[in-house]
Amino acid sequence: MHLPESFLHFIWQFRLYNSTALQTSDHRPVQVLNCGYPNKHAGPDFTDAKIIIGQTTWVGQVEIHLRSSDWYAHHHQTDEAYNNVILHVVLDDDLEVKAADGTILPTLSLKGRVTEQLLERYQSLINTVCAFPCEKQLGGIDSFVVNGFLPRVLVERLEQKSNEVFERLDQLNGNWDETFYHFMAKNFGFKVNALSMQLLAQSLPQQLFGKHKDQRLQIEALIFGQAGFLNQPFEDRYPNLLKQEYAFLKKKYSLQDIGVALWKFLRMRPQNFPTLRLAQFAALIVKSSHLFSGVLEVKNVRELHLLFEDLPVDKFWETHYHFNKTAEHVNVQLGKQSIDNILINTVSLFLFAYGKYTQQANYQTRAFYLLESISAEENKVISQYKNAGAEVKNAYQTQALLQLRKNYCDHKKCLSCGIGLKILKR
Repeated sequence: MHLPESFLHFIWQFRLYNSTALQTSDHRPVQVLNCGYPNKHAGPDFTDAKIIIGQTTWVGQVEIHLRSSDWYAHHHQTDEAYNNVILHVVLDDDLEVKAADGTILPTLSLKGRVTEQLLERYQSLINTVCAFPCEKQLGGIDSFVVNGFLPRVLVERLEQKSNEVFERLDQLNGNWDETFYHFMAKNFGFKVNALSMQLLAQSLPQQLFGKHKDQRLQIEALIFGQAGFLNQPFEDRYPNLLKQEYAFLKKKYSLQDIGVALWKFLRMRPQNFPTLRLAQFAALIVKSSHLFSGVLEVKNVRELHLLFEDLPVDKFWETHYHFNKTAEHVNVQLGKQSIDNILINTVSLFLFAYGKYTQQANYQTRAFYLLESISAEENKVISQYKNAGAEVKNAYQTQALLQLRKNYCDHKKCLSCGIGLKILKR
């Protein structure tokens, strides 16, 4: 049975082996007082272990391999970081190993000390063909265990996304308002047109809007013009006015549009057409001055929702999804689900990132509270966890489950997952 080295780490850390009459390969008795702590950096696998070998108590590091010969295969014999290894734990002791000073390294083999049931449980998780490894076992796990692991996964998700925020913040010379504007624009693309919206924001600095704050038509002209939608003939008055304004602004600011070919309409509901999303985005800019500052100041979830409601979208879009195609009864406002999407993916992220960057934990707490206050997201991944028995009540949990799926389940990292560990240890 092929096992990864990480599985042996798991067995050692949680002492899931028969500890009766332990002894080294040279027959010295071994007593493990403390197995040590997993080392997440370079060097031996466990640090600060406390072990009695023979009559001597040792404190130091433990290195773990599937085979003792891996010590040489990994060139530890020439690495000074391994000079303080007090015990070499292996599954197969296939070769005598010597430390850098020439002394024989104490080796403990766990072969035959691990139960078949544990091995079978691990193999059943790793070799499953289910949607995720523990799909069949999840319903039998106490919700306290699942909900106890999800906060760690959620923080991991927000920290990873925060790194993207910090990278863009650095590119924009520490300007939080401009960075927020870029991420908000991307969010308005709602996956399918996210990249196009991101490119639009990069081509159109937010500061330009400040020069035309009281001129709604000019802001709309800048957005639709830069998006490439005004390079065509129109019949209606409104788009012709936009075209006229953009021609002037394009020359004034030496602008270059990103091209209409980037925008996707195919197999989309009209309500999600990029033209309508751009109209809504323009209306948000018209309505909100220094939007990020407003997000930081507003502490009530309902008030955050209000920032994205009643947007002053031009009446033209009440009868159009596209410039040259009429429609009936178009809802020009963002729906609740769309607003929740923005609050989850941009607002909560920036509250967390800003709190981390400025070392003000209250903003991070607000990010968690906001996610707890938003209804659970609905998608295929979340449905699979719910059908398997997971308790899903809010966006706090759904965001954590999405991270769990992406970073753990899809890679079958059950040994790093609190849920997987519970299944293996029970």
